[in-house]
Amino acid sequence: MSEGVVLNPTRLVLAALIGLVILLVLIIKFNVQAMIAILIGAISIGLLAGMPTKDIIAAVNDGIGNTLKGIALLVGLGSMFGAILEVSGGAQTIAVTMVKKFGDEKAAWALGITGLVIAMPVFFDAGLIILIPLAFSLAKKTKRSSLHYVIPLLAGLAVGHAFIPPTPGPVLVATMLNVDLGWVILVGIFCGIFAMIVAGPVWGSICGKKFYVPVPESVANQEEIDESKLPSFWLIVGIILIPLVLIILDSICGVVPALAGVAPVFEFLGEPFVALLLATLAAMFGLGLKHGYTMKELEKVMTKSLEPTGLILLVTACGGVLRYVLQYSGLGNVIGNAVASMNLPIVILAFIIAVLVRISVGSATVAMTMAAGIVAALPGISELSPLYLACTVAAVAGGSTVCSHFNDSGFWLVRSLVGIDEKTTLKTWTIMETLVGVTGFLVALVISFFA
Repeated sequence: MSEGVVLNPTRLVLAALIGLVILLVLIIKFNVQAMIAILIGAISIGLLAGMPTKDIIAAVNDGIGNTLKGIALLVGLGSMFGAILEVSGGAQTIAVTMVKKFGDEKAAWALGITGLVIAMPVFFDAGLIILIPLAFSLAKKTKRSSLHYVIPLLAGLAVGHAFIPPTPGPVLVATMLNVDLGWVILVGIFCGIFAMIVAGPVWGSICGKKFYVPVPESVANQEEIDESKLPSFWLIVGIILIPLVLIILDSICGVVPALAGVAPVFEFLGEPFVALLLATLAAMFGLGLKHGYTMKELEKVMTKSLEPTGLILLVTACGGVLRYVLQYSGLGNVIGNAVASMNLPIVILAFIIAVLVRISVGSATVAMTMAAGIVAALPGISELSPLYLACTVAAVAGGSTVCSHFNDSGFWLVRSLVGIDEKTTLKTWTIMETLVGVTGFLVALVISFFA
């Protein structure tokens, strides 16, 4: 960055506002691909603010490189891990076993917990398509509205997708804020449990009574799941827990002096990409080869799973560009001073930014990316405690989840799969997403008071 270049604060703020408006208009009005829109918006901010062009180029290069080096491997490994879990029947194993343990009366709770666990390694869309037949099967068996079971499943999937690594969203935000994933997992689980309960079984029970939605004809006559072909429940749980436990143990060793002797071991094993690599290898052998898949078949499954990761990584990287433009231009300091004068906690600021972008653009990934980029550019972020930063990650996750409506692809996916109209989708799914986001944020806010 150029030395001695001091940009006018008023011009910085106007440049940022105009640049963000350009970004939103490109996505909403002209349907420009999110990666291109974010990149144009970030460069516009730099040019309008009067940044030297070499600083803008530096922000682009640093944003791309520094962002991707933190998440590229994790997104790729997570996609392959989730794909093996999907094709092996691991997701169905957890769902069927949980429903049996809880019984039909409390099956909504089982589906909520299942969704939460499955969404950590499996993308939301894939998890929903895999598990929704079980929710329909229960609705058909109990003669209840399918929403009684579908809403808890959706809530669990939404929570796992938004709050708990190794799912890409919180990993992205944690990387941009430079916070240990162990803290993010712990705070995310705590926030997620409360959010799942409120938005899942509780709200699902209300929806089930208020709206009777029959099982769609397209799935009403589907055959029941053949449980004899499913892998072991405890094997699935054990493999899913590998990366979470290793990452958390690494964090614990870093703060407990008595564990200093084993700290170097878990510092390596708990490195997120190492932990996720071990889990993927375990899935390959425990769920793939042992259940009849050849290495050639697994290679095809894992390679195909990488197809959607390019978009995720590029959108995320352009979010890093936005962050570095804001930082290099000095806008981060301007916003930081404004926030300080308002006495507004960063956790609340992060939530508000994410909410505004989520409502405007619809994409949770874009909302997380933009909110994390703005917050990461604030002065003094690196001085905050790991626990407070983890709460900030949860706040961004919560804000990027609320108010799913017509501009969100998830809204239309749920509407079509469940077989309901737009009005009912708004009254059920949209409120559920908002309950997930707000509840998770409020729990994070309470935890932040102790950070």
